[in-house]
Amino acid sequence: MLTLHPIPAFHDNYIWALSDEHGSALIVDPGTADPVIDYLDAHNLTLKALLITHHHPDHTGGIQALLSRSPEGDVPVYGPADEQIPGRTHAVGDGDVVALQAPAIRFEVIRVPGHTLGHIAFFAGEPEGPLLFCGDTLFAGGCGRLFEGTPAQMLASLDRLQALPAETLVCCAHEYTVSNLRFAAAVTPEDDAVNQRLAAMVNLRDAGKVTLPSTLADERRSNPFLRADDPAVQASVPEAKGDRTAVFTALRAWKDNF
Repeated sequence: MLTLHPIPAFHDNYIWALSDEHGSALIVDPGTADPVIDYLDAHNLTLKALLITHHHPDHTGGIQALLSRSPEGDVPVYGPADEQIPGRTHAVGDGDVVALQAPAIRFEVIRVPGHTLGHIAFFAGEPEGPLLFCGDTLFAGGCGRLFEGTPAQMLASLDRLQALPAETLVCCAHEYTVSNLRFAAAVTPEDDAVNQRLAAMVNLRDAGKVTLPSTLADERRSNPFLRADDPAVQASVPEAKGDRTAVFTALRAWKDNF
């Protein structure tokens, strides 16, 4: 039995922890060390591995401090081969497999450029998953900004992710859900799936609760960035004339200024 937990960090980041009943834990995208250390100590967990999706400091800033707690140097750090990741011990790329013994889980690495050029995601299928650590590529209700890649690259990356099983748990790295869904409601204001999900997520946040993980099924229904083929979404950006890449490009530019 594996336990999945989002550790809040900074203003709106989540650092993901996945642990087993024996006290072994992996950590995903530790932008800072202190809240991770607090969580590990509070639950008597031993850090066994770090997974890194991309090079931005709010995803890597805590790596060295966490590694310093293991003087034996036996904590592997898996990160994208095409980016500079501090402390990385295993450079991984598209199609590689990360097979951990503690906690026991197997991930496929999926290259998802767009937010950064070397961004990767980690996907675990059955029996442990389906579970996706996607960093800043796919968000609940949205997607990452294009700091390095092109709209076509990001759209292709999202296409790869949305082809995963519908029940996949989407573990992204920021609490952007409500703001993303408010944008989605502006794109398709008559969409019941969007409006109902937005209301539910507002209620969660008002209660001080985390909105993540989402599921890929929810993202397919209500995330406009996964719906470039949807006539209702296309109608919101008529200048794109129904071209998928142009629709996505227009949506991303709209969201950047929303």
